[in-house]
Amino acid sequence: MADITTDVLVIGTGPAGSATAALLASYGVEVLVVNRYRWLANTPRAHITNQRTMEVLRDLGPEVEEEAMKHATHQELMGNNVFCVSLAGEELGRMQSWGTSPESKARHLRASPCEMNDLPQTFMEPILFGTACRRGAQSRMSTEYLSHVQDAEGVTTTCRDRLTGKDFTVRSKYLVGADGGNSLVAEHAGLPFEGRMGVGGSMNILFRADLSRYVAHRPSVLYWVMQPGADVGGIGMGLVRMVRPWNEWLIVWGYDINQPAPVVDAAMATQVARQLVGVPDLEIDLISANTWTVNNCYATHMQSGRVFIMGDAAHRHPPSNGLGSNTSIQDGFNLAWKLAAVIKGQATPRLLDSYSAERAPVAKQIVTRANQSIAEFGPIFEALGMDGGVDHEKIQRSMAARCDATEAGERQREALRKAIDFKVYEFDCHGVEMNQRYSSGAVVTDGQDPPPPNADMELYYQPTTFPGARLPHAWVYDRHGGRHSTLDLCGKGQFTILTGIGGQGWVKAAAEVGRALNLPIRAITIGPRADYEDHVGDWHKVREIRDAGCVLVRPDHHVAWRSVGASGDPAADLTRVLRSILGH
Repeated sequence: MADITTDVLVIGTGPAGSATAALLASYGVEVLVVNRYRWLANTPRAHITNQRTMEVLRDLGPEVEEEAMKHATHQELMGNNVFCVSLAGEELGRMQSWGTSPESKARHLRASPCEMNDLPQTFMEPILFGTACRRGAQSRMSTEYLSHVQDAEGVTTTCRDRLTGKDFTVRSKYLVGADGGNSLVAEHAGLPFEGRMGVGGSMNILFRADLSRYVAHRPSVLYWVMQPGADVGGIGMGLVRMVRPWNEWLIVWGYDINQPAPVVDAAMATQVARQLVGVPDLEIDLISANTWTVNNCYATHMQSGRVFIMGDAAHRHPPSNGLGSNTSIQDGFNLAWKLAAVIKGQATPRLLDSYSAERAPVAKQIVTRANQSIAEFGPIFEALGMDGGVDHEKIQRSMAARCDATEAGERQREALRKAIDFKVYEFDCHGVEMNQRYSSGAVVTDGQDPPPPNADMELYYQPTTFPGARLPHAWVYDRHGGRHSTLDLCGKGQFTILTGIGGQGWVKAAAEVGRALNLPIRAITIGPRADYEDHVGDWHKVREIRDAGCVLVRPDHHVAWRSVGASGDPAADLTRVLRSILGH
């Protein structure tokens, strides 16, 4: 007999685990979330928060989105990605990033009702964890996962109370491993991985110092310091990252992964800070220092029966592109509604097979992209003459040569500009963030072919209602003039049908089929004198269906199916599609 019984046990309270617990609790599912430590994140390691993740927080409720924005550094202070010899020294170039250039800002405004921002993990985790607990999730801190055994009816997990040293068991229908890059849940579940762990070594130095005189005129999240001898993660430079503007900072500095990890004391931390900031007598207030490894590894399958993994347990990569916590939270958004549907008896366990089918390709994509971004610093080093060798005087001469009034100097300046511009694939990669499209049993295409890309799919978001894609955002208006995103009309644990004038058959079918399947289906008509009006025509431009057609949207905002026009039997079509998706 187990000591504790619950529907879902979540191991880990990081972005993935806390988001999953918050979503499950919001859907009315009994969930227990445990953490081996006494509290949440103690370092601000993840921070870039993209629009898709903010949409998940918005789906949890306006109060959750508002709390995140209250603590976040807003977008206008994020984007002057600076390359320099030190913060106080010569600037080599900069690029407008994270959606702050006029062109990119317009694309961001078109893509989502939410703004990206910089929200350190020390703020994000308490918001998500607090939401979970307020909505009914049970939690236990200082609780360590030890092992699990699953059978046809559920999972029995053994944990240890680290305060008493006593072991206890938890019986759950499902187990979610969100226990980080050294996941024991993944190991014990025998899940397959590709790639390598520990390909590089880095250290974080977290400190306070007022550096506003060096940065406030060029606000940014990241200041890349190009110095002979500087090294971070094997890419030949140091990084000074803003944590809170402009008095809390995180320096990232590399070390040889083949040597023992260094012990970072106050003296070493101060020396590194002085070198990168460029102020020989700089005094810092050291908060903490720790070492970590750069990984290039992802799970090719994220489920073993009743056991799932997500977050860093499934995709392990450097922080390039700022994809870590974003992908982790979105893993939870994908899985939580499916677990809820199965636990409530609305779907069969076959629905859960779609989790790995949909999220494992994303894990591979973002690990590949993050590691590729590291390699894409090469042209900058080449343009500055920093590629290869350790002759510091030669490197200094090469860097200075870009100031020469010669053809060679002009070529070098052009090469540096192009190399910095190319880093858009790391620092403003909107398509990677927003173009995730699923292909699984939880998507029905009826044999349609996906639309061909009309631009670079990594750089540019391409809205479509093709099944598997995220529902495009468009502003529509209620009868009182209030403005709502199409995403606001969907989600919150329910399927939604969006239709137009002439789509009354879909509205009626949603009610009938919902009752038959014990599955609440929201039905919304967009058109003149309807539930919502498309005054500006933005929805018309992206919906890709006719007025009498419909778009069926899953609880995670992804399109499940669409009918371009009217149906001879809407109830039969909707029943066929939903029974297929739900695994009946």
